[in-house]
Amino acid sequence: MKELSNKNNLQVLHEDNHIIVVNKRVGDIVQGDKTGDKPLSEVIKEYIKEKYNKPGEVFLGVVHRLDRPTTGIVVFARTSKALTRLNDLFKNRETQKTYWAVVKNKPLEKEAKLVHFLKRNEKNNTSKAHLKEVPDSKTASLDYKIIKELNNYTALEINLHTGRHHQIRAQLAAIGSPIKGDLKYGFDRSNSDGGIHLHARKLVFVHPVSKEILTIVAPVPNDVIWNAI
Repeated sequence: MKELSNKNNLQVLHEDNHIIVVNKRVGDIVQGDKTGDKPLSEVIKEYIKEKYNKPGEVFLGVVHRLDRPTTGIVVFARTSKALTRLNDLFKNRETQKTYWAVVKNKPLEKEAKLVHFLKRNEKNNTSKAHLKEVPDSKTASLDYKIIKELNNYTALEINLHTGRHHQIRAQLAAIGSPIKGDLKYGFDRSNSDGGIHLHARKLVFVHPVSKEILTIVAPVPNDVIWNAI
């Protein structure tokens, strides 16, 4: 892993001619939105332009997103060929995504598969997990296992089978284990940095051009609870 001391404190996990993978921090937005805040995509364009002395516009394709309060791995494409192939990989679920989450109430089982039907509420930007299918809902599936028990919290490792809106947050809340700091899904107080303890820890995928299997692991944020894990 290469960590760069640049003006934006960008933590680059992998970089080549076709892709760049970074460790997103709390509060970063991946792509521009109505807030008008500077997105990660623009920060990376500036980084590439500066590092390689590139004249003119820098190409950068957004492949997938992470929620603003979440941290961890985000992949961007540096060429249009890579973007097309990465889009297909993510769309067809040909990636292995592993997350770490810190929750308040320990789940009843040490490991389990959760299947819910998620219905999105556009108005308040949340998703509700239902045990039975409801109109306009989509199937959401994940596996979790307990990896560490702390004094007041439990750390889980989660493997996603589907990629729904706020899926991990909504499904863990549905079993009574909301993520630390996640007010939107039932945690009782926010984290001081406005984030939540959900981290995109590992991603395994086939490189869109070289075809080698890449395994990317993102260090957790530097705080007392993550450090205890």
